[in-house]
Amino acid sequence: MQILDGKSCASAYKDRISAEVSAAILTGKRKPHLAAVLVGSDGASETYVASKVKTCKEIGFESTLIRFPETVTQEELIEMVDRLNADSSLDGILVQLPLPKHIDADQVTLRIDPTKDVDGFHPGSLGRMMLGLPGFVPATPKGIMMLLAHNKIDTTGMHAVVIGRSNIVGTPMSVLLSRNQNPGNCTVTLCHSKTPDLKSFTLQADIVIAALGKPEFLKADMVKTGAIVIDVGITRVEDLTSPKGYKILGDADFEPLAEKCSWITPVPGGVGAMTIAALMQNTLEAWKRNTHA
Repeated sequence: MQILDGKSCASAYKDRISAEVSAAILTGKRKPHLAAVLVGSDGASETYVASKVKTCKEIGFESTLIRFPETVTQEELIEMVDRLNADSSLDGILVQLPLPKHIDADQVTLRIDPTKDVDGFHPGSLGRMMLGLPGFVPATPKGIMMLLAHNKIDTTGMHAVVIGRSNIVGTPMSVLLSRNQNPGNCTVTLCHSKTPDLKSFTLQADIVIAALGKPEFLKADMVKTGAIVIDVGITRVEDLTSPKGYKILGDADFEPLAEKCSWITPVPGGVGAMTIAALMQNTLEAWKRNTHA
């Protein structure tokens, strides 16, 4: 078993991004600029946004954090998105999900300028991804592809089983793995909550992407020896023995699975780190277009 170390891989990508930005700044170009909008004070969202802001600083990006109380109206939030769209100094905009129930997240996403949609959630971004055109790929699937590429894992001819069909992870992941590229060139099965006898599919898989948000759902008896397991899940579970009062678990039952797998991502330190690295890569690409770098 080998660990697919997202932290070290993300660090390598961030070093390359930082070097490219530093060289461009020396020629007189401005820094890439990412704006994040955070609504409310959800603990996980606070952690994610803080990590994104910290990473921006580490690699030489500008970042702007806009906070709203949970009581913000949809109109106020959309008005802010419009202002950010019009700001020519901004390259990327992200609105941290989930949003409060009284806000239609789809309408907010639709309002983001597709040229600044570094999360890759806009229908325009997803449409370009489906057609294989240049554009922003959702950060988590993109990060997984970057992780596989960095570790020189040849997925050609593999049977990939993706568990979860969200528009943010599962569905785009299935598209990317089936593309005529490497990583890619997989035969892909997309499973979900209505899939009968899920285990019969995962046991056939050479690579399993678990993206359903259920802690330790994927058990060792659900995968064959030598399979690759990519764990996208990240759930806070109460743990009174921890100083924080909780522990972070993925969708995979890590220890028993690690004994059977050829490669496996840890949680934390796996896909989460790569998601942020991919977000920074998307922001870099937006900046290049805006500054003609």
